[in-house]
This record gives sequence, C-alpha cells and structure tokens, in this order.
Amino acid sequence: MAASDTVPQFLKSHKSAISKSGVLTIHGFGVHVRMQSGHLQIEDGVADERRTLRLARVGHGLRRLVCISEDGFFTLDALKWLADQHASLIMLDRSGKVSLVTGPTAPSDARLRRAQALAHQSGAALEIMRELMRAKLDGQQVLVRNKLANATAADIIARLEESLSSAESLDTVARLEAHAASTYWSAWSELPINFPRQDVTRVPEHWRTFGTRKSAITGSPRLATNPPNAILNYCYALLECETRLAAAAVGLDPGMGILHVDTPNRDSLACDIMEAVRPSLDAWLLDWIIGEPFRRSDFFEEPNGNCRLLRSLTMNLGETMPVWGKLVAPWAEYVARTVWGGTKTNRVSSIPTRLTQRHRRESRGVLPVPAAVVPKPERVCRGCGRRIRPEHRECGKCAVEGATKRFGEVAWIGRVAAHSPEAIARKAKTQRQHAKARSSWAASSQPSWLTSKIYSERIQPRLAEVSTSAIASRIGVSRWYAGKIRRGYRPHPRHWRPLAELAGVSEQ
Repeated sequence: MAASDTVPQFLKSHKSAISKSGVLTIHGFGVHVRMQSGHLQIEDGVADERRTLRLARVGHGLRRLVCISEDGFFTLDALKWLADQHASLIMLDRSGKVSLVTGPTAPSDARLRRAQALAHQSGAALEIMRELMRAKLDGQQVLVRNKLANATAADIIARLEESLSSAESLDTVARLEAHAASTYWSAWSELPINFPRQDVTRVPEHWRTFGTRKSAITGSPRLATNPPNAILNYCYALLECETRLAAAAVGLDPGMGILHVDTPNRDSLACDIMEAVRPSLDAWLLDWIIGEPFRRSDFFEEPNGNCRLLRSLTMNLGETMPVWGKLVAPWAEYVARTVWGGTKTNRVSSIPTRLTQRHRRESRGVLPVPAAVVPKPERVCRGCGRRIRPEHRECGKCAVEGATKRFGEVAWIGRVAAHSPEAIARKAKTQRQHAKARSSWAASSQPSWLTSKIYSERIQPRLAEVSTSAIASRIGVSRWYAGKIRRGYRPHPRHWRPLAELAGVSEQ
C-alpha cells in the first residue's frame, strides 16, 4: 500500500531537530514543554503539522531553546531541567521582539554593579560609548566603501567616526551615531533584492529593493514591511539575546544602560553593547542578498503589510546565534573591565574573563581565540527556489528548461533573420545566378570520361575526406549545400569537373 502524500514531510526525516550550533527553535500554537519519564518533552507546530521531541539529559547538545509563540506552557520541572543543563531559554513574540531571556547565572560581584551604576559620574560611561560607537562606525564605513561601493557615504561616516574622539558628552555621541546611521542606511536603500524567477511575479514591488529602515506601519524599524528588514529585525533580536546573556555572565546588570534610556521593556545595556557587533551582522546579510535569492515561501505578509518570517527561515537564522555570542563576548568583557577600573578601589584587581577565557589563554601562551565564522545561507535554485548543492546555480529541471528556452530563442531569432527582406533578396539573387548557370551549361562541354558512374564510384567517396568549406568555395555554393554533397548528394553535372579536381580524380 502506497504511503499517503498528506503525511507531513518533516516526520520522515531522522535528522536531529537541534542544529550543530546547539539551537532549537520551536513555535506554533499550544506549545508544551514538560518532563516525561526523565526526558524533556517538547510539542510544537500548527494543526496537523505538529512534532514531538524528547531530549535525554545526556547527549542532547542543547544550548539555546528559542520559543516563538504566545500560547502554551512550560512546567517548573522543565525550567529546572534547562537550568541544570546550562541551556538558555529565549522567548520572542511573533514580530521578533524579545520577551524573555534566561540563562546560566554566574556569581555576581556587588562592587561591579555599584561601579556600573556610577559609570556616568566616573567618566567610564563616555569612554565606553566612544569605543563602542567607534567600532560600529568603523565597521559601517568599511562595509559601505568595500561592499556597496559608495565612497561618498563612507567618507561621511569616517569623518563622524573621527569626531567621536572629541565628543564631550553622551548626547554628542548619540547625535554623531544618528547622523552616521542616516547616511549608512541611505546607502542601502536602492539595493536590489533578488527572488527566483518563479517568484518574481508573486512578490510585492516594495519587496524588490531594500528600501528604508523605517517601517511605513510604525515609523520605526519595528514591524518591517519587506524581507531584508524583517530578517535584520529578527537577527538583531537574536543578537540582543546573546548580548543580554553575555552581560549577565560577566556580572553586569543588562537593564542598566548607558546610552539607551532605561525602560522596563528592554535590556538597555545589552542594546548598548550590541552596537559594536551590528556591522558584522549587516555584512553577513549583505553577502546573502548579493549572493543568493530570497524565497517567497519563507515570508508571509499580514493584512497590515507587516512582513513575517516563516518557520523554516527562523530555524535557519537561529543557527547564527552562537556566532553573534562569540562576537559580542569580548565587548561585554571590555565594558565590565572599563566599568570596574572606573573606581579607585577596583583598579588594583581585575575581573574574570568567563566568556573569552582571555586570562587563562594569556597565562598559557595560547594564541587568541579564532574569529567566529558565520554560517552561509542555503543555496537555492535561481529558477524555482529549491534547495540545491553549493556548487550549483539551478536545479536539474530549471537548468534543462533554461537551456531549452535559450535554444528556442536562438532558433526564433534565426528564423526571423532568415525571413527579413534583406535575407529574402539575397536568396533570390543567388537562386537566379544558379538558374542562369544551369540554363547556359551544355552537356557537350563535359569530358567524355566524366560519367555518372565515374562520379559515384571514384569522385564521391573521396569527397568525404574533403572539408565542407573547401567544397563550398570551389563550386560557389553554401556550406549547407556543400555538406549535403560531402555526405553523398549528387550535384548538378556542371559541378562534377571542379569536384573531380578537388578530389584528385582524372581520366587516368
């Protein structure tokens, strides 16, 4: 009995739902996370396309559990299981906004938090934001200059970066950053967004360029209206989660910001620290836009115009989280180190480097930690959007269809050219010349030995060894007609004598 085609395809795969980077993304309605017979049991999905996962305490590889849902429950023993396994829980709403971030906690030093609270008075706050913004603007101007080839915008951002060293207040730093951001995103606005040929007619017009970072719905980056900005918002949310975990790991209060205003709805210090890493994330997305098309099936447009990411894409984007965590780790330690050294009582000692293990590596003489490698996006067919191997540009079906279409276009162009007035006139002139040559030719001018039998038995076999171009030029015919003669076609008798000479046949 044949298997039903209605069975969800992901149920047939034996591939682990947890990526190599240790990230598991769950979403849908009625999400259940609870303990069952010593295993962490997870149920997610929508309607009939639901899945159930069971994770043992050993060998699961889970580091980040990302939940994109507003419906369901987590049991207390499931939360304890995550804490015992040193796995972080991240909850995002359907628009990609961070709702909750929890993770392994480290011993907190009250002196560091006190120094953080006094950072504005000690001068550490201004020093930190100068350095963070210098890294951000430097990354932006390099990206705009090298990848977007906009030297004018890059020069403006470079001058603003130089002005940071003379900034005497956080307000000045904020104004310089805002001016740079306006120039930076304006360089992105005309960037074309590619889709597979099959999807081009199915996407809205405003999806085909990057556009502005400000959404037409909110007037801010929230609720993006096209795919690239929606991806940026989601990845920025993942980066914010990693930054929040990094700040807490080094003993800082993630909610006590420096440049970003403290509000109950966000971790303001995490938003400050992540500024230095944003250009790296932007560069990754830009390489994706330039190198690969987006697929229409990965996005959904809501009635208000908000562009949302669908399940498969959010799961792939979640695999980038460990990379952003590695990139933000040294900056979190830098902020903690600068805050710690801002007070006289703390300058005699240093804080631990839990994230990068810099102190331990330096004591052992080990080289610095290698740079984080961002995973490449999936290779998709330029025609239909199917996943394909990295070395290919199209799937087999689209490659064949494309070749057939190109061949048809060439043939059509040839037919059109052959029926043009100029071509018809040339053909008529040639036909008149040959008709005149046939009518003026007399059989008595032919040598008596050059008979039909001699041509068939002695001349024709040798013509197979003569090139088509030589036959065509010798008797004044087209290469097509010469090819027929070479393959055995018998031409008009007036051509036999020159063909005999060409084949090296004589009366003897």
